[in-house]
Order: sequence, then C-alpha cells, then structure tokens
Amino acid sequence: MATKAVELQVGERAVRVSSPDKVYFPELGLTKLDVINYYLAVGDGMLAALRDRPTTMERWPGGVREGMRLVTRMGDGGDAFYQKRVPKGAPDWVATATITFPSGRTADEVCPTELATIAWMGNLGTLRFHPWPVRMADTESVDELRIDLDPQPGTDFADAASAALELRNVLADAGFDGWPKTSGGRGVHVFVPVQGCDFIDARHAVIALGRELARRIPDRVTTHWWKEERGERIFIDFNQMARDRTIASAYSIRPVPEARVSAPLTWDELPNVSPDDFTVATMLERYADRGDVWAPMHAQSPGTIATALEWFHRDAENGEGEMPYPPEYPKMPGEPPRVQPSKKVDSHWDADGNRVEG
Repeated sequence: MATKAVELQVGERAVRVSSPDKVYFPELGLTKLDVINYYLAVGDGMLAALRDRPTTMERWPGGVREGMRLVTRMGDGGDAFYQKRVPKGAPDWVATATITFPSGRTADEVCPTELATIAWMGNLGTLRFHPWPVRMADTESVDELRIDLDPQPGTDFADAASAALELRNVLADAGFDGWPKTSGGRGVHVFVPVQGCDFIDARHAVIALGRELARRIPDRVTTHWWKEERGERIFIDFNQMARDRTIASAYSIRPVPEARVSAPLTWDELPNVSPDDFTVATMLERYADRGDVWAPMHAQSPGTIATALEWFHRDAENGEGEMPYPPEYPKMPGEPPRVQPSKKVDSHWDADGNRVEG
C-alpha cells in the first residue's frame, strides 16, 4: 500500500510529495522521495544550472522500467513525455516565462528561481531538466553556448573526451573558457558562458567552433549533418544550439536502470572518468565532498562570440556557409537542401536550395 503524501520544507516553501515510496529505479530501490532528496542534496549546483531559465521537464511519472518509452511526438503513446508548458494547478510561486518556438507559437514554461521549484518538478516525475540557453528576463538573448560531442557508431566516451580536450584549445583561441560534463550517456557536453546574442548567431558560433575542431583533428571529429557522411568520428551536433533544442542540465538523471547523472567535471579529470562513475548514489558522495565543481563557471565573466562569428563568415566566403536546420524548422535563410547527399539530384534544386520541378 502506498505511503501517504509527505510535505518537505524547502526554503520558505512547503512542497507536497505524493506517493513518496513509489519506486522509480527498481534495480536500485530508489523511490520518488529518494530522487527529490537527491535534487535537494545537490541543490546549489542544480539551481545554478537552471536558475531563471525556461525549462522543459522530461517526466517519468511511472519510474524507469524495462520497455518504457519516451513520447517524442503528439499521439505517439508512451510512458514518459516532455512537458514544455507549465502544468495546470502549478503553485503561484512557480515562476514562468514565455518562449517562442520555431513555428512562431508561444508557450509559458517553468523557470526555476528557487530550489522549491525543482523539488516540485521532481514530484511531477521530472528526471531530466532541459533548460533553454536564455534567462526569463530576455528569452531571445542566448547567454550560454552548449557544444554536444556525440559519439557515432565505432566511437565511445573516451573518443568524445579526447576530442573535448582538443576543443578546449579551440575555445581558448576564440577567447572562451569552456566547462565539460558527462551527458549521462556516451557523450560529452561543453558549456561556454557568453554575452547575450541571438539564436542564429549562437548556432553559427558553434558551427564555426566545430569546423575549426574538425580541421585540427579531421580523422576524429566531423560536423557533417548527414549520418552517411560522418564515419567513425565524433559529431559536433551544432543543431543543439537551434531554438527550442536543449541539452539536459548538470545533475539531471538519465532514465536508465543505473540512474546515471550528467556530471559536471574539471578538465583535469575528464580523461580519467567514465559515465558509469556518476550515478545518483555516487554523485551524492562526490557533491558532499567537493560541492559544485562548476561554481567558478557560474561566477565568471561571459565571453564574446565575435571571434567565432568571424570564423563563420570567413568559412562562408570559402564555400562553407549555412548548415541544415532540424527537420521541424521552417526553411531558413541560406540553408542548403534538406536531402541527404546520396539522394540529392542537383537538377531538382535551385541555387537557393529550393526544390524545383524535375
């Protein structure tokens, strides 16, 4: 029989936790309350990652069990889902901000401003928090580049970590300090605080940084959008910087039986760790010992994307300009045709990348 709801005092708020003993990770015996207590234990670091950011909730209200599926589109069915709009009945102290999708539609999305909001989101079954790279005060001003180093078949986390270390040198040449973390899976994420810029410029900056990295280690890294062109290399997924594309926050829990977490790292430890080193249990120990290793990132002055944009425009003059956007996007200015190279018939496309009658 399920335990009755409990009430947690989080700062000045009383947060109700329903079904606190519901098992979320059966192999570990972790309950919903255990998950929320984990969020509270790493709260300073988690709030720093989410503070004032419109945040999509990845909700797993039934916990994580074999065969469960995450809904990726409306009407798809499944056991878990993304919640972009603030749920009805949210407490009046839960802050929100209006964000605009690529289609032009808008939505009011939750913006954590205090730890109680994260605990409340946890009660809804949120395991991964997907914050936008903007703040609620100006949802059109990107203040964080997120670089996703995504291992392709034949590569692994060690390859991504090695590429990230070379990326650090590229960032330095562009005037940036970057901060690595595990994705919770096989990939590596590098975050870079920047002065406010628009989404298109932010994406162009990441494209330029990725291209520069690929030039330096072409046998190990690629920016090719089409899978057939990537080979056994680390893909720099530049479209993670497109509007409404987000990366799981630091300390988010990956919905896998081991309850791995997205772990902020220092550059010194990146070559010597594995994603399996960081779970809810081990992060509790690590955080108690070291605190938030990304605290210096949140305190530093942001960089400017000026040099990265110079690189992008230089590359455009040399024939490497805009790249394909995600498929749900409207056609974007200067975008090449959205067709994989092996299926492209040149006579069916005009110079602007628009399909013509063949």
